[in-house]
Amino acid sequence: MDTAPTSEDESEASAFTVDEAASGTRLDQFLTAALAGALSRSRVQALIEGRSVTIGGTPALSPKRKVTVGETIEIALPEPELAEPEPEDIPLDVLYEDDALVVLHKPAGLVVHPGAGNPRGTLVNALLFHCGATLAGIGGVRRPGLVHRLDKDTSGVMVVAKTETAHRALSQQFAAHGRDGRLERGYLALVWGQLPRRSGTVDAPLGRAGQDRTKRAVVSADRPDAREAITHFTVREVLGTADVPVSLVECELETGRTHQIRVHMAHLGHPLVGDPLYGAGFRTKTRRLPEPAAAVIDRFERQALHAFRLGFQHPVSGEALLFERDPPGDMLELLDALRV
Repeated sequence: MDTAPTSEDESEASAFTVDEAASGTRLDQFLTAALAGALSRSRVQALIEGRSVTIGGTPALSPKRKVTVGETIEIALPEPELAEPEPEDIPLDVLYEDDALVVLHKPAGLVVHPGAGNPRGTLVNALLFHCGATLAGIGGVRRPGLVHRLDKDTSGVMVVAKTETAHRALSQQFAAHGRDGRLERGYLALVWGQLPRRSGTVDAPLGRAGQDRTKRAVVSADRPDAREAITHFTVREVLGTADVPVSLVECELETGRTHQIRVHMAHLGHPLVGDPLYGAGFRTKTRRLPEPAAAVIDRFERQALHAFRLGFQHPVSGEALLFERDPPGDMLELLDALRV
């Protein structure tokens, strides 16, 4: 999803091959030795039990399992603890603000919170500067005020809590995924092709895509990492040409999983225009489009996804609030160019 309150922390995988000398030892002992003391044996055991260790691509089930010569064992190592985020004077596009919350438009390219590779220059750093010391620690030290997020290259409307009371109330609404009628999340996506029907629902669980920690995929519901994911879609307009159609699709989330819209649309065979992770193979279609559409798509280097609508119940007053924001300039340029 492109919104993801349940997103996983990033981790780094290390792989080791069992030699004859180590064959027959316990899995936890082997990894503790292989990591040269970087993690304690109890921490290694916890990672095994948390399914962060795989043998030949299959999650290991027990620290007591004996390893065998030639086996490849991979462990997802947690990233080192980041320093507490610092305030930074980064401009914010504020749509609404009061004592309890702030609603803003996040531009594409802005990372929401500090993490591996992005220790500074994030939305959290900007919020700490904008809101002052009162925001620090709200809902957690690392991600103060956040109740949901958008991918780095997804633009759109977000709400941030400014008090613990607001954070709890908003988090409950996002946890309910709109099923209680309080939360509404709408997205606009440009996808390759023409969908077979004007509206529909994708109900397909998501999990990790193989060993790639950055990707998600539609998986079997009985997989241990499978998480329910439901996306409703409506085709607003079909653009492009008869040979290379492109559809403007409105999506509503009933759940909020990492990369949800991007994966669900790709699962239907209609990945998002510009998506480098799930739609790279469709980029060659650009050559069959007339100018200037082809040139505009070539310049568009992110997924064409915008969170245009966000509605929720105010955590203090109980008032129903609704905010909408048109797509940013790069996506509007893409829309205009595809109306050929």
